[in-house]
Amino acid sequence: MSKFKKQNKTVPQISTASLPDVVFMLLFFFMTVTSMRETEFKIKEPILPNAKSVKKVEDKNLVSTIYIGKSVNEGTSGDLIQLNDKIAQVSDVRSFIMLNRVGKNDDDISRMSTVFKADKGTKLGTVADIKKELREIDALKIAYAASQTRKDQ
Repeated sequence: MSKFKKQNKTVPQISTASLPDVVFMLLFFFMTVTSMRETEFKIKEPILPNAKSVKKVEDKNLVSTIYIGKSVNEGTSGDLIQLNDKIAQVSDVRSFIMLNRVGKNDDDISRMSTVFKADKGTKLGTVADIKKELREIDALKIAYAASQTRKDQ
C-alpha cells in the first residue's frame, strides 16, 4: 500500500446568499449619488428674480420651459434662448411648443402652460418677442419662475 492516497478533489461551491444584498447596496449607492437634472444649461444658469408668493406647478408633463439668460462665453452679448438642450432663436419657440403638444388630447392642450425661467438681467424685449410668438399659436398660459423671498427679510 502506498503512503499517499489520491483523493477525489472537487471544487467547493460559491455561496450566493449575500449577492442580493450587494446588488441592493450598489443600487442604493448610485441612486443617492446620481443627481437627476432635466436640462443641461448651455447658457449661464439663470438667477431667478425674487417673489413674495410662489405657486408650484401642478403637472410638469403639461409645462414647456423656456430658459432665457446670458451666454457662457464672455464675448457674446445679448440674451440667449434655450429650448430643452439647444440654443434657439425667437422664431424656434413656435415649433418647440407645437412639438410639446403632439400626442396630447384637447383637454391636456388647453391646460398646457409655458414657464419662463429668465435671468434677473434679461431684457424685457426678449420676453415680449417670445410672448408675441406664443400669442400667435394660442399658447396664452404663461408663468414666470421665481425664487421665494424669506419672511425674515
